[in-house]
Amino acid sequence: MPGTVLLLAASPAGRGRLVDAASVLPVLAAVPPAVLSGTDTANVVELADPLEPQAVLTRLRAAATAPGPLTLYVVGQLLLDRRQRLPHLALARTTPSTVRYTAFPWHWFRDELRLRPPGGTTLILDLHTDQETWQTLGIAQPPGSPGSPGSPPAPPMLPPALDSGRDTAVYGRIAPPPSRSRRTVGEPAYMKAVGALLRSGRRPPDEELHRQALVRAAAEGAYPGFVLARRGTGPVPGNPHTVITEAVRSGRHADAHALAAQHEQSAALAHGPASEEALHWAEVRADLAMLAGDAALSCHIWLAVAAARLNTGQAADAPSVETAVDRAHHQWGRIGDPVRARELGSALAELRSRVPGRREGALDHVRRQLSQLQTQN
Repeated sequence: MPGTVLLLAASPAGRGRLVDAASVLPVLAAVPPAVLSGTDTANVVELADPLEPQAVLTRLRAAATAPGPLTLYVVGQLLLDRRQRLPHLALARTTPSTVRYTAFPWHWFRDELRLRPPGGTTLILDLHTDQETWQTLGIAQPPGSPGSPGSPPAPPMLPPALDSGRDTAVYGRIAPPPSRSRRTVGEPAYMKAVGALLRSGRRPPDEELHRQALVRAAAEGAYPGFVLARRGTGPVPGNPHTVITEAVRSGRHADAHALAAQHEQSAALAHGPASEEALHWAEVRADLAMLAGDAALSCHIWLAVAAARLNTGQAADAPSVETAVDRAHHQWGRIGDPVRARELGSALAELRSRVPGRREGALDHVRRQLSQLQTQN
């Protein structure tokens, strides 16, 4: 099955830039797509210094829903938003005061990749941070060497704030903050080493590629910082997510939705209808409805999830709440039936008044669209 590769290189355009992320793209672009993916054939999507987080989200969402293995090469700079102190991937227009609106929230990676089949997704990262972000992430591993060639280069762990989903394999490094005396923009030395190794035309196993890249970067004087190395879980027979993924792949959308509904009901009986366990399966059902092309059902479920989270006391700007409302809004715009769109639009407008989200004018957009729908049969 063809693979999919997403090359994402992003960093601020102003004085706050810590790494010249886009400089790695010519190196990666010279690698044959099949080698980048580790499959016989592959489709490659390249994002160089993107301006808008929604544009990145659109490309990530398309890549995440593609069949076959998915490999994401991400180079950039992490910054914290001032309100929630959550890590974001800084984009071209990002400044410290506009992180929440101009950068890409890291938890969106986890949200978009969660329905990927186990063992089918790999993140290869070369990330850079300032001192504040480094400390807030709670990185315990001190900067050090990549280790001897015969030993694992790092513990298989990630800072909790950078969780990308349990089924996603993650390799790479977070470069240590630059010294105050350094004024030059850093280089993505680890990712350039990855690109140089792959240009040989051979794709070693991920762990071997990771180890060789660390050694090569260190030999050229790059300090590794915090090393990321975690295997993703492989397909597990009987795992409900694996079974659901296979049903979707074979076009049995109704079977996939029914199985998710069964697990949601069981979780609701065991833990309560507003528990994280039950809401997880509700979110899975919403995603399955989207994949089946039923935008109205997907919107309806996302609205219910958002309302349930708010009713349990979660904040209006909590990532899980904002994600639910944003996805409901996205699916609402795809509903073809004016009557159903009006019904769900009223509920969406009420939620948008409480959860404005990160995009300015979201509530006004719903109201304008509702006004137009009133004239349609």
